[in-house]
Amino acid sequence: MTKEVLKKLLDEKKFKSIHEVLSQYNPVDLANLLGEMEHEDLVVVFRMLKKDAAAEVFSYMDNDLRQILVSMFSKQEVKNILNAMFTDDAVDFLSDMPANVVAQLLENVDSETRADINHLLQYPDDSAGSIMTLEFVEFNPNMTVKQALEKIRLTGIKSETVYTCYVVEKHKLLGTVSAKDLMTSDSEINVTELMDDNYIYVNTVDDREYVANLFRKYGLIAIPVLDSEGYIVGIVTFDDAIDVLTEEVTEDMNKMAGMTSSEDPYLKTSVWSHAGHRIPWLMLLMFSATITGLILAKYEAAFSAMPLLVTFIPMLSSTGGNCGSQSATLIIRGLSVDEIRFSDTFKVVWKELRVSLIVGIVLALANAIRIIIVYNNFMLAVVLSLSL
Repeated sequence: MTKEVLKKLLDEKKFKSIHEVLSQYNPVDLANLLGEMEHEDLVVVFRMLKKDAAAEVFSYMDNDLRQILVSMFSKQEVKNILNAMFTDDAVDFLSDMPANVVAQLLENVDSETRADINHLLQYPDDSAGSIMTLEFVEFNPNMTVKQALEKIRLTGIKSETVYTCYVVEKHKLLGTVSAKDLMTSDSEINVTELMDDNYIYVNTVDDREYVANLFRKYGLIAIPVLDSEGYIVGIVTFDDAIDVLTEEVTEDMNKMAGMTSSEDPYLKTSVWSHAGHRIPWLMLLMFSATITGLILAKYEAAFSAMPLLVTFIPMLSSTGGNCGSQSATLIIRGLSVDEIRFSDTFKVVWKELRVSLIVGIVLALANAIRIIIVYNNFMLAVVLSLSL
């Protein structure tokens, strides 16, 4: 469905048809569709969604759109949305809001949800605690498979994932159990017999990029988060890890291009902000280029004697720049996917020196052959090849 079709159905007041179509939509696609609508129509359509579906769609919307909806909602609607959202999604939303607005919004949610949100908001922005969710399935070690499956049926709808469950005793994590093992095992077996006590975990204060890389390394769906005393306080799920990796890759790309990183989408970032992120690095590069000018000035006599040398300056400078960009791209990519660490600095330098030697020799020979063929000047070929 396009926004034009949806607008037509709204104008014709075919609300039943709209409701039926919206129920078949994927929440992500629906969030994108609603983002294209006029604000007045957006609120009308959003109110047609079921409470749980509305909360999921709301979590996928961009921050500006969510703020527009909140400004048009009643207190009860805000309460329903925040109570239905998973805690980590609610925290992501509230962390982008002004402090006074957050305080007003939290007044409208139930005490348990408010306590959970306030708890997560206390963690540093770049920590595992800030991206974890408090909704997960936990089992008592005395439970049988039958009892565990029954608990999943009763509480699974409120949990962010049921594919990995946790055996917990007095808040201490004993091990993990997969839903696959539960569904394929005898109903009277104790969950501890299926439990994996050799599990991967993180602490609340661990860097969130480190946590996200664990998902990539071990192919996990969720990772338990423990506090300083070893108690399980939440889990980080795969979708949160993808968000973190996307943000980190974007930041690395900006650094590679010589720009200050921005958290806002390109089209929603002002012209002044874009310029402000780029000018400092461009200014630095511009003034550093004066060193090249000073070097060239010392060889003014050589250029006067052989003006043809000047025509090769762009080729030499651009080739050097291209080689540098290739190296920077490979190294930054290696850093971002944790293939290279800062402790590998000397290994990287040694490898790049050898690569540059091979590349330099090949480019120099190719350039020398071209100059000899075109200009029939052996000395010019030698000078430019050595320069490369």
